[in-house]
Amino acid sequence: MTTAPDRLLRQLEWRVLRRLDGRLQGAYRTAFRGTGIDFDSLREYAPDEDVRHIDWNVTARLDQPHVRQYTEDRELTAWLVLDQSASMRFGETAQGKDSMVTDLAVCLARLFTRGGNRVGAILYDNRRHQVVPPRTGRDHVLRLTDLVTAPTPDRGGGSTDLAAMIRLAASNARRRGLVFVISDFIGEGDWAGELTRLALRHEVVAIRVVHPVELELPDLGLVLVEDAETGEQVLADTGDPLFRERLRAEVAVRESTVDEAMARAGVAAHRVRSDEDLVEALVEMVRRARRGRR
Repeated sequence: MTTAPDRLLRQLEWRVLRRLDGRLQGAYRTAFRGTGIDFDSLREYAPDEDVRHIDWNVTARLDQPHVRQYTEDRELTAWLVLDQSASMRFGETAQGKDSMVTDLAVCLARLFTRGGNRVGAILYDNRRHQVVPPRTGRDHVLRLTDLVTAPTPDRGGGSTDLAAMIRLAASNARRRGLVFVISDFIGEGDWAGELTRLALRHEVVAIRVVHPVELELPDLGLVLVEDAETGEQVLADTGDPLFRERLRAEVAVRESTVDEAMARAGVAAHRVRSDEDLVEALVEMVRRARRGRR
């Protein structure tokens, strides 16, 4: 009998991965390939290259910046760090943030395992977390799909400790590889500092999932707004022009703050709306990754 995870995986393989193959012709397999760990050679530093690869001892001796080159690992280990906190349930089920996170996780896992790479996962909220060791194969993706789609009615417990979530990823992803952090990045703790430390060892891709209402609140009149993580409730007049303008300014500051933090952390940062076409979102991620490598 066909299970719910199997149905979802088959649906995504047909609706997303088949279209993605046609659009990118396999380019996603090399756009994110991680960083090898075996030293190969030295060469002169070129502008806009990653300064973390500069060999400072050789640079001092030759009075010319040089970078270390490493051989790429044939087998890539990818980690999916998935925020499953209460704030991720915002929005209608079909176009909610948690639905987008699920689809992203399943598609990324299948994309990488199809090429023989291993994928692990960390499912995190404040009350519980689950670590899935890296494996390959379709059966492994089915297990991940089952875990990601499992109901978690006990989510909550205050604002998400994103710093703890990223530290958990760093402690489990011991082998240098590729780490996708998929979250709305609404939470507490020095997550930017932890993201910076994670990026010192791994290639890190931060995917920020947002709901359209979080960016532009529609005019719905008087509404009761509740913080999903703290339970705090506020009665808001969404038709008030001054309120809407103040909210728009706060959103702009929040977006700028998050963008600057990710830039300082040195990670590849993407923002995906929960109502966005997943194929288009993945294609844009790959294009930006390839431009960054060039």
